[in-house]
Amino acid sequence: MRPAAEAPRFRRLVAAAVVAAAIPAGVAAQGGPSAPAGPLFIVGGGSQPDALVTAFIDMAGGPGAARIAVIPLASSDPARSGAGKVEHLREFGADAFVLLTSGDSAADPAIRDRLNGATGIWFTGGDQSRITAALDGTALLAAIREWNLRGVPIGGTSAGAAIMSPLMITGSQVLAGEDTIGYHGDTFSRIAREAIEVVPGFSLLPRVIVDQHFVRRERHNRLISAVLERPDHIGVGIDESTALEVSAAGRWRVHGASVVVVYDARQATVSARDAEVLGAAGIKLHILPPGSTYDPRSGTVTIATRAP
Repeated sequence: MRPAAEAPRFRRLVAAAVVAAAIPAGVAAQGGPSAPAGPLFIVGGGSQPDALVTAFIDMAGGPGAARIAVIPLASSDPARSGAGKVEHLREFGADAFVLLTSGDSAADPAIRDRLNGATGIWFTGGDQSRITAALDGTALLAAIREWNLRGVPIGGTSAGAAIMSPLMITGSQVLAGEDTIGYHGDTFSRIAREAIEVVPGFSLLPRVIVDQHFVRRERHNRLISAVLERPDHIGVGIDESTALEVSAAGRWRVHGASVVVVYDARQATVSARDAEVLGAAGIKLHILPPGSTYDPRSGTVTIATRAP
């Protein structure tokens, strides 16, 4: 994801004030994620092995029955991106169609009719901020949430993964010694307070912060920073060619070629809010290879010792 332009520091501070949980200094809030509205399939970007494509199609009803709406709003060329994903899904036996919208059409209540018959919804990659700018507060987003509540799985990759959580990492940051936020490439060189831009996402996966391309692009510092500022949220970093399946009951399973990394600071002691350099004791770290499962409410982990 690459934002188009820098923004002044007050944008970061206002966004943080809107979405950050009120947590006493030095103490993490207890509790954890509730079950999502419905099933999710969250891919960390990169190439998608055949097994990931078929897994999502199976969630949507299986070959010959799955009808998947592809929403390519993250792309700079949505028509091309959407057509490519539709073709890919059709190769594996799904019926798929592109759902292209702009501001007015996404806000029109009639847009929900275009989802009739859909058994799955897929968000392509690109810039997650394009998706939230186009859909936040619209009738289409309300319909997507309604369909998910009915059991229709929602999937997405890269930018389409970032939007799933209530707090969305944009990719922008504040460099040490500077006072403006912007895109500075894919290096996140410090663990610090108010260094990572986090804005509202779509809250399909409550009390979780999703990061993507995680191991491949070494994004540990930015997710740790985001989590330690909001320790009642679990951080989940999904690597490329890897997916996190979330059941309607809230249980997680890992698919694909690499790992999902979980940072759980809900019972950790976190440094005071006025400390720029973040510190914590008692963070739980889980590295989940394919076939592993995780229950974010109980913290129960099952590690797969063999490839599934």
